Amino acid sequence: MLHNQRILPAVKQMKDYDKLLESDTEVIVLLETRISSLKSMVKYAKRANKKVIVHADLIQGLKTDNYGMEYLGQDVKPDGIISTRTNVIQLAKKYKLTAIQRMFLIDSQAIEHNLSLVEQTKPDFVEVLPGIMPHVISDIKSSLDEHNIKIIAGGLIRTQQDVDEAIQAGATAISTSLKELWDFNLA
Repeated sequence: MLHNQRILPAVKQMKDYDKLLESDTEVIVLLETRISSLKSMVKYAKRANKKVIVHADLIQGLKTDNYGMEYLGQDVKPDGIISTRTNVIQLAKKYKLTAIQRMFLIDSQAIEHNLSLVEQTKPDFVEVLPGIMPHVISDIKSSLDEHNIKIIAGGLIRTQQDVDEAIQAGATAISTSLKELWDFNLA
């Protein structure tokens, strides 16, 4: 899904979403979306030939249980799901959606715990937050290489240097809501 795109714009506001539909970006990440508008947002993005990743944990009004994931997988049909929850990652895979497991890097124990969860769920990608720790990204990449799981760095990335360092450390892409880092033609 992430072939050439290094920056994944994470959208919080509708005006940014509308601009991204007209831009050169291939993938859009929807954050903090209301369930009532989600299906139409995905539909419009697909009409504009965009792939859509939805942060399932942040959809207002959606419970991320079996039924909520059934709704996402069968009715909304995004291209991918982001979640911290293992059940959501497993269900995303069941519905053949790209599964992105979000991992918070708060301390060594959290990293070890999350890596053991990743081994169980085998997501397509792991999103590490904050994404401004290149040496930790490098270590996690080494742990995930044997499973062929790629890394997305997100959170607290504020400069092009942060982007470059995360990519050099082994991240495949960067997710950010900071518009200044979106290097697309925002018509």
